[in-house]
Amino acid sequence: MAFTLTVNGQTRTADVDGDTPLLWVLRDTLGLVGAKFGCGAALCGACTVHLDGAPARACVTPISRVGTRAVTTIEGVGKTPVGAKVQAAWQAVDAPQCGYCQAGQIMSATALLTAKPKPTDAEIDAAMNGNLCRCAAYLRIKKAIKVAAGLVEA
Repeated sequence: MAFTLTVNGQTRTADVDGDTPLLWVLRDTLGLVGAKFGCGAALCGACTVHLDGAPARACVTPISRVGTRAVTTIEGVGKTPVGAKVQAAWQAVDAPQCGYCQAGQIMSATALLTAKPKPTDAEIDAAMNGNLCRCAAYLRIKKAIKVAAGLVEA
């Protein structure tokens, strides 16, 4: 079945089964490989994308449930003012170590700062809960979020 999606501001079509996870549509059909497969059970956050600005786990979101919601991936989030600040902060702080989880981390951080431009530590912790980092770069990730929010300097 053909599904029409708005991905990073562009209309895209994917001819896939309705139960195909959004992650596989993005990666295999549309060639957007920034979102990663980590666990396949929405537990690690490596596949995080935005649906109408809200973080969503693409590995468990069937394409049939996307509907008319706008999909933003790591490839497009830097075109938004908040996404650009987050990506710049990530580089300034040198947040990633291996980098595998970073797309999902950045997507969750961007959603947080869009909703709460000056978050507290507790709000950062809550928003980033469920985004796992095997390298344990959590302190640098948290610092990058604070830098992007203008709460601390790099």
